[in-house]
Amino acid sequence: MSMNIVEKIDDRVRVRHVLISVSDKSGLDVFVPRLLSINPELKIFSTGGTFARLSELLGERAGSCLTPVSDYTGQPETQGGLVKTLDFKIYLGLLTETYNDAHQADLARTGAVPIDMVVVNLYPFKETIAKAGVTPEGARGNIDIGGPCMIRASAKNFIRVAAVVDPDDYGPIADEMAAADGHLSLAQRYRLAGKAFDHTAAYDTAIARYFSATDIEAVQAIYSV
Repeated sequence: MSMNIVEKIDDRVRVRHVLISVSDKSGLDVFVPRLLSINPELKIFSTGGTFARLSELLGERAGSCLTPVSDYTGQPETQGGLVKTLDFKIYLGLLTETYNDAHQADLARTGAVPIDMVVVNLYPFKETIAKAGVTPEGARGNIDIGGPCMIRASAKNFIRVAAVVDPDDYGPIADEMAAADGHLSLAQRYRLAGKAFDHTAAYDTAIARYFSATDIEAVQAIYSV
């Protein structure tokens, strides 16, 4: 596999397309309307419960700026939301580079768009396993797959994409965008990338520790093996 070496990027990237899929929906009621006030042409892609919450927040305005991920990808969510965002068009949008002609051709070929910001936080695994009586099946069901993948992809491509995992960052992000005509700086994207990788690392560590601390007998007891 040949490695692509990036030599040209933009310090400031205008945020035009945002993907939002969060377990913790706090702060969206302020953050999302503020993003739209900064860039009225902003387009938002979302999933499941987050889509429902954003539809409620935006009211009639949702029709012009909010799209279900399943409509964008052409693939309906699977039962229980098992697969929602693991799609080729999503990852083209996250990983493509502005000044790579091949990447731009791929976007055009598939009808994908560059996603400039991902707002994602993960299923509450630590909170779930802290509950009395939680079973290995209950824990397993709260292992997020699509969320960490999107976070890692957007953080890897900090040269263009902002990876947002913490509602406490909503204010500073919106402040910077408001002061810079809807743009985010490389310094901000790089800071967010480091925080994003720390977030997924802590999440995976919690899962690994749970598996290590859970006897196989407890696992076998709840399944028909």
